[in-house]
Amino acid sequence: MDYRIFLDESCHFEKDSSSVMCIGYVKVSVDDYARLYEEIKNIKLRFKSTFEIKWNKFSNSRVDFYKALVDLFFESSMEFKCVLVKHKDRLSQDEFYNGSHENFYYKMIDFLLKNNNNDGSRYQTYLDVINGRGKERLNKIQETFGNLHHGDSPFISFQHLNTENLFFQLTDLFVGAITYKARFAKGDFDHFHPGKKEFISYLEEKSGYLLEEGSEPWETKFSIMDHQASMKK
Repeated sequence: MDYRIFLDESCHFEKDSSSVMCIGYVKVSVDDYARLYEEIKNIKLRFKSTFEIKWNKFSNSRVDFYKALVDLFFESSMEFKCVLVKHKDRLSQDEFYNGSHENFYYKMIDFLLKNNNNDGSRYQTYLDVINGRGKERLNKIQETFGNLHHGDSPFISFQHLNTENLFFQLTDLFVGAITYKARFAKGDFDHFHPGKKEFISYLEEKSGYLLEEGSEPWETKFSIMDHQASMKK
């Protein structure tokens, strides 16, 4: 089967104020893509939502809308997987691959994607543009996976795509919620936004996991891989 993967990240910059970062994706089969895209659009119409679905644009007035998106996700064939990196301040220079935070980003993408079962499926992977080195980044990722699979990678393409795509936005919503809960648990801030708290509680109820704690290693529907940076320097 062929899949499309929509990959996004939160708090991934080396010098931001967050003690955690998260990178994840929503995966949807090519066969289901058009139908599920229309279902998301229909939910937006039902709730009269004209806004982009983004965590940093979260609104109390749209909590029911966000919950409807969660319901659709868990009722559908879509899958979500992420790596939650805690204690960014503990990351050693070796883990940055010769001191490069950019290379650590590649490492996390590699770790996240290569855990897909090699069952003959093929993947078209879409990434957001986060800096002026986008083409260089795509080439690096493509080269990495080509080498990993000895020239026969199931990841047949890596492309940039406009974040107006609704699957990108769904990824942003999930990654943002996980990062927010992990940052609160780590003490990055004291006040828990009431609307976000309600939404996160709903997402935890539907997924069966506390977002800051990670999921079982065999989870496939809503997988959170908890990356604990070593205390050793």
